[in-house]
Amino acid sequence: MKKTFLLIGLFVMAISFAGEAFAQKKKPRIGIAGIQIENSVFMPNRQPLVGMPVRMPDYLSPDSVMGQAATWLPALMGRGGGRGPVTKESYDAFVEKSLEIIKANMPYDAFWFYNHGACSVEGVADPEGEFMEKVRSLIGNDVLVTTTMDLHGNASWLVALNSDLITTYRKAPHDDSRESHRRGVVNLLERLESGKGRPAYKAWVAVPVLVSGEWSSTRAEPAKSLYAMIPEVEAMPGVIDAGIWIGYVWGDNRRNQGVVMVYGDDKEQVESGAKKLAQKFWDVRKQFSLEAPGYELDKCLDLAIASKKKPFLISDMGDNPGGGGSGEVTWTLARVLKRPEFQSPNGKSLLYCSIPGDELVKSARKVGVGGQVEGYVGAMTDNSYEGPVKLSGTVVYVSPEQNDDKSFYKRNIAIVKTGSIYVVVGTSSPTPDLEGSGIDPKQMDIIMVKQGYLVNRWYSIKADWVMALTRGGVDQDFSKLPYKNIVRPMYPLDPDMPDPELNVIFIPSAHHLYGR
Repeated sequence: MKKTFLLIGLFVMAISFAGEAFAQKKKPRIGIAGIQIENSVFMPNRQPLVGMPVRMPDYLSPDSVMGQAATWLPALMGRGGGRGPVTKESYDAFVEKSLEIIKANMPYDAFWFYNHGACSVEGVADPEGEFMEKVRSLIGNDVLVTTTMDLHGNASWLVALNSDLITTYRKAPHDDSRESHRRGVVNLLERLESGKGRPAYKAWVAVPVLVSGEWSSTRAEPAKSLYAMIPEVEAMPGVIDAGIWIGYVWGDNRRNQGVVMVYGDDKEQVESGAKKLAQKFWDVRKQFSLEAPGYELDKCLDLAIASKKKPFLISDMGDNPGGGGSGEVTWTLARVLKRPEFQSPNGKSLLYCSIPGDELVKSARKVGVGGQVEGYVGAMTDNSYEGPVKLSGTVVYVSPEQNDDKSFYKRNIAIVKTGSIYVVVGTSSPTPDLEGSGIDPKQMDIIMVKQGYLVNRWYSIKADWVMALTRGGVDQDFSKLPYKNIVRPMYPLDPDMPDPELNVIFIPSAHHLYGR
């Protein structure tokens, strides 16, 4: 009898231990939401913020180690289909719908804000920060939060306050975007798994420098060496991550400025690392310059036409949609079309990427390849610099018709040749999908793209490159921008400003701020 009771006791103990082991391995519940949009306020366009399903990254696929490490609960990702400031109505609708989904998926152990950091909304000073604060008020202050961002976003006080862990890209162009977002998720999972939770210290330093990505490419100095210091700081004992936010130059709120953040569990090391990065940021401010030579448009065209190198790349910087421009400004295209060197079909070939023009694409589809089309393109709303341009020419390519209206990324383009110019119509993308078009960019004499610094697709094939100081909503002449709300003085707007204090501020966690 005693033996039987002993066996039963052992069995109960085994079940108990198994239950405890199972409980220990219970997957944490992690929510995901964010706002991925970068939009200049210096343009007449207005656009809606569209809440779209979160596209889960490959490292969180169901069969991946990280994917299986938690129960992932995506809500919505706010994206834009046009340019210019987001309407307050659409922002409010996005927030409301996101909160509904987030509430339905409660409770959470952790949350991931997948943000860009440069969203501008009419009447909202800090769209990402206010969205994060609303989510925090719903999910509670005990939930561990990681935030991942673009280095051209704004690490505002409110964003920093509502983040326990935060990271940003370290390269511009953003070749490390996947790596950076993944780093933020890895740090989150490690803090959950280890039980360490939120770090003890978050250091935040405002650096009064506001320049564009074109002036701070990490392929060139001084940004190359500045950003190379981040891994050194990250390696300091007691430091988890460090970041430098260049900020968004075409926004106009108090949050638009350079920022350094370092966080970890050792106060002295966190503070030291933040001071080091912030001081270096300030010290090199006068060295920031365009990555490639920058000239007025006519000089850029003169150089390209005279050059024996091909393809010769020209950045149409003033209307770069990747930097928040509308992508529909026709100022540059109108002047290119008037150049006599491109009037003959036998002139130097020039590929222009790109200009919106859905009606012309429809016409091109009707006449087919080899047919003649004529119609207006661009400047549908952003006509501050030039009106719509009449484009006449031969259709050399038109994409197959797509009936999937639900696709946010659908391809709908035509390529029209006029003289020796090939104009990509139907998109504002500086990197349109040319597969199957018969156009080999490497064989072009000149390529002009609505871009600032070149992404690798173009950078890898360029034989030479200049940056054109063109007109648009992301004008590189910052002194022209009608700022009203940024904190002054600010370099380079105030070039003779005194050295700032660069105070290291320790931001409380949301838990500490609200006391519980």
